[in-house]
Amino acid sequence: MPQSYSVKYPPSAVVDFVIVGSGAAGGVLAKELSVAGFAVVVLEKGPRLRPEQFAHDEYRYLFQNEIGFKTPVTWREHAKQVATPASFNDGMRGIWAAQVVGGSSVHFTANFWRFRPVDFDERSRLGAIPGASLADWPISYDDLEPYYTKVDWEVGVSGAAGGWGEPRRSRPYPVPPLPVKSAGVLFERAAKKLGWHPFPAPMAILSRPHNGRGACQSCGFCMGYGCEFGAKSSTLASMIPIAERTGRCEVRANCHVRKVELDAKGRATGVIYFDAQGKEQLQRARAVVLACNGAETPRLLLMSKNKHFPQGLANSSGMVGKHLMFNGGAIVPGLYEHPLNEYKGVQVTRIALDWYDSDAKRGFYGGGGLDARADLTLPIFWGLAGGAPGQRNWGSDYKAFLAHNFTRQMSVMGHTTSLPVESNTITLDPTLTDAHGLPAIRVTYRDHEDDLKMTRFMQERAREIHVAAGAKQVVDFPVGVSTSAAHLLGTCRMGNDPKSSVVDRFHRTHDVRNLFICDGSSLVTSGRGQPTMTIMALAFRAGEHLAAFARRGEI
Repeated sequence: MPQSYSVKYPPSAVVDFVIVGSGAAGGVLAKELSVAGFAVVVLEKGPRLRPEQFAHDEYRYLFQNEIGFKTPVTWREHAKQVATPASFNDGMRGIWAAQVVGGSSVHFTANFWRFRPVDFDERSRLGAIPGASLADWPISYDDLEPYYTKVDWEVGVSGAAGGWGEPRRSRPYPVPPLPVKSAGVLFERAAKKLGWHPFPAPMAILSRPHNGRGACQSCGFCMGYGCEFGAKSSTLASMIPIAERTGRCEVRANCHVRKVELDAKGRATGVIYFDAQGKEQLQRARAVVLACNGAETPRLLLMSKNKHFPQGLANSSGMVGKHLMFNGGAIVPGLYEHPLNEYKGVQVTRIALDWYDSDAKRGFYGGGGLDARADLTLPIFWGLAGGAPGQRNWGSDYKAFLAHNFTRQMSVMGHTTSLPVESNTITLDPTLTDAHGLPAIRVTYRDHEDDLKMTRFMQERAREIHVAAGAKQVVDFPVGVSTSAAHLLGTCRMGNDPKSSVVDRFHRTHDVRNLFICDGSSLVTSGRGQPTMTIMALAFRAGEHLAAFARRGEI
């Protein structure tokens, strides 16, 4: 299949920007910078798929990892342990991310909450949290609000303004909420019965045609899958086509970047990468932008060490790879008397955020929210994990259990804060390597005790929803330390102080003037569980500033 959809730059060309990664941030940056008139090359590690190539195949996508994360990962709880290999499709451990053009915006659930003002200045509001490095952002919600609105309208978000506690917004949503599902109806009734304030879920899936794209067809294959209808607002569907139509943006798939190059003056001159044929290439650029996610970006910086930066590029602070945050999650399935048929439609249609703010009365730090979702509605996954812990998963009784309950289950999921802890890190594994001989990602992570307490608190609220909704059975899974993650945040945090952060308020690294970082690694706090909306808003804001810097000759 063709890999270039527009301009092709010769290898010798010096483009204005080379962007590493095409996901939630990289796709937006490609669009913003190419529309602004700059020559852009985007390097993406994964393949490019046309909409008709996305399949409804649970085995290929969730068990064979066809569009998933291929970089090897090792995992440990603390620095004194030897990390062991962790693969998401082998025991549900490790990193769950997509590796295709469009990145994880292709396969995400599309739950799309804005952060709220408290997420940006919680350190000032609450003071220090023992055992954590909680810090304020160098920007506020008001600074980012115009860019949240750009995400709503340009990327495409369905929703209804006026949800409980919603912060100021300058425009309504462009299209109404998606149709409510059975889980949403039960959740809304139960939440109101409990005195809570449910409202339609903002979703990055179109309920109606918008910006030349079609609406959701309710096929039910959202979480973990690409959307063949273009209704899911991935950057592949929404941003990259616009970038390519400018005639100034080239997206190169199957290209694996191994190093950021610097000249003798300490300026970034481009990146070295393996192309689709495995041949090493150098793409030169006036500025380099890393948007590879909160694990791959610090990995690339650490692999790019040189005599000027022996601890890793842009790492004079020693902060590259530190303060890794995931978001906590408590999933509570319930079984109901009548069929709910949650295998149809999008994952989530109703949420409640009554617990968003941290409350000292709980006795620990943390905030979060609930949604009602399908979750275990794929046949193989349901067959393997549909029963309660300890339930025998073979024999005639189990077959009868699966046949009767597949259509009668829904889950309530609690999403929570993760505190930035300096010892939670992304580093390079000293022994395991990838197919190119490059170091694997080593995750060192143990949840802060307040994060675990907050997750258990939300698990109790999820159980209350099921009881109030009349569930016949509620399944509790024990809350323990994290052994997997889909959200990779905080590892190159933004800040004003070069001694305690990696990038400034405009995503420029403190150490290298023409090296920029914009992805989940830029986040200072984790929000309450849905970071992609904020990553995209940051990318719109960064794109505007990077274009201004380039016009003024400041890159």
